[in-house]
Amino acid sequence: MAKATFLYFLFMVYVWPISCVMFHLPPNTQKCLKEDIQANQLVMGEYEVSDVPGQIIDYIARDSKGHILSQKEHITKGKFSFMSEVYDAYEICFISKVPPHQRGIPQEVSLVTKKGVETKSYEGIGEASKLKPLEVDLKRLEDLSDSIVRDFVLMRKREEEMRDTNGKSENTLQAQNNMIMF
Repeated sequence: MAKATFLYFLFMVYVWPISCVMFHLPPNTQKCLKEDIQANQLVMGEYEVSDVPGQIIDYIARDSKGHILSQKEHITKGKFSFMSEVYDAYEICFISKVPPHQRGIPQEVSLVTKKGVETKSYEGIGEASKLKPLEVDLKRLEDLSDSIVRDFVLMRKREEEMRDTNGKSENTLQAQNNMIMF
């Protein structure tokens, strides 16, 4: 039983870190995917777009302030990467463009993203440090657990901030209700 649980855990560790999505992009539209990313975190991704003659797809990655982090026009298949500077919501947008004289059809877009610990190449680390495969796996698990702990600390901090904001709003509403009664 313990061995089966351990194997299941290892399977989840290897499968869980990668985020991928596939969608259909109608002609002359834009679809964006947003995610919160911690400060100083590397984001890497691969995309692939089905080829339709005469139709063009562009992509752009930007932060919530509109700063462009990565951009490419006329894409079909490729990779991108960028580094987050601060904790923020980042978005990756795919934009379809079809000439006015042409009737467009939806295109299939596939996107695979990795961030933070997921972007590390543990094979290279293992070779450079002359680690055994089991030691490399342990290093990967250690980094993953550290990442999870940091995420929980961040969530706890955000929860406290939201609770403080909620308490202040409640006090303000009570004060306004008391003033209205008098």
